[in-house]
Amino acid sequence: MRSHTITMVSLLVLATALATSCSRGRSERADAQLQPITGHVAAVERLSESRPIKVYGIVQPARQSFVSSRVIGPVIAVRVAAGDKVAKGQPMVLIQPQTIEGQVAQAKGALAQAEAAFALAEKNFHRFEELHKTKAASDLELDMARMQYERAKGAVAQAKGAVQSASSVAGEAVVRAPFPARIVEKLVEVGDLAAPGRPLVRLESLTGRKIWLTVREADIRRLSPGQVLDVRFDNRPDLGAIRGTVDEIVPAADPATHTFTVKVGLGRTEVPSGISGSAELPGDTVERLVIPASAVHRRGGLELVVVRDADGTARTRAVTTGQTLEGGRIEVLSGLHEGDQVVLDAPGPVADGTPVEVAS
Repeated sequence: MRSHTITMVSLLVLATALATSCSRGRSERADAQLQPITGHVAAVERLSESRPIKVYGIVQPARQSFVSSRVIGPVIAVRVAAGDKVAKGQPMVLIQPQTIEGQVAQAKGALAQAEAAFALAEKNFHRFEELHKTKAASDLELDMARMQYERAKGAVAQAKGAVQSASSVAGEAVVRAPFPARIVEKLVEVGDLAAPGRPLVRLESLTGRKIWLTVREADIRRLSPGQVLDVRFDNRPDLGAIRGTVDEIVPAADPATHTFTVKVGLGRTEVPSGISGSAELPGDTVERLVIPASAVHRRGGLELVVVRDADGTARTRAVTTGQTLEGGRIEVLSGLHEGDQVVLDAPGPVADGTPVEVAS
């Protein structure tokens, strides 16, 4: 019985020794299979930068006008067309002047009558002044003569004003350009009836364009009068970037959209009005981790990088990337820390513990 027990113990010891030997052998063979890789490494960097905020708007002329006339009468000539350029004071529309000329004649006739009445009242007043000195005229008679004199003087002033008003209106029988401009729209034809308040021509200034930007309530604090912005026109790349200056910030927000209108002057650039454009506002400063894009390996929907640990061995990590940046770099949202060293030219994800030799 004792001999049998010793034999069983011996067999157990032998089995344990064999198992340990086999395990050590497999481990040594696995270590022997981890061939070193050679490659360049780069450290994970932290960048601090401002992300711009893009806002959009429409180009508007610095001055725009719907030109009308106070004259009532048929249009007898239209001397401009849409797209024409006009100088200040250049005739654009002619209105038949007969009606207003008759009004001017009536005003001048009334003035002549008022002046004649004034001359008579003045002589009569001076006559009563002399009679009053010799007690030949009473105080009441002198006062009546003075009242007629003052009334006649007022009538002359009123008649002169009527003549000036009629003459001023008569001058509008020829509708002229109020400033150097381009004709945007012709709103009448020959034979149409012109009337006070009816627009005849729509025009806009040749230079001095502005872009009216729509800015969110949360971003209006980023702008101030005099601030310089680069304005671009997405559908007109030939215009390039134009430096604009914030001329006006409308202080009231649109209650429906909660946005503000910011008017940015574009200088003397002849940008077509009505086209859309955009500008970038300085945003808040953000920090991000970046690595060379060549360090990222994509396998089966995963993004992987090979990290060289302090002991010189490799470790494959899953990461989440963000925007691709200039200079062949990419943003890392998770999976790495600042200062980690990533292998740039690894053949792909490698087994953890693989030796990494840094290329010179």
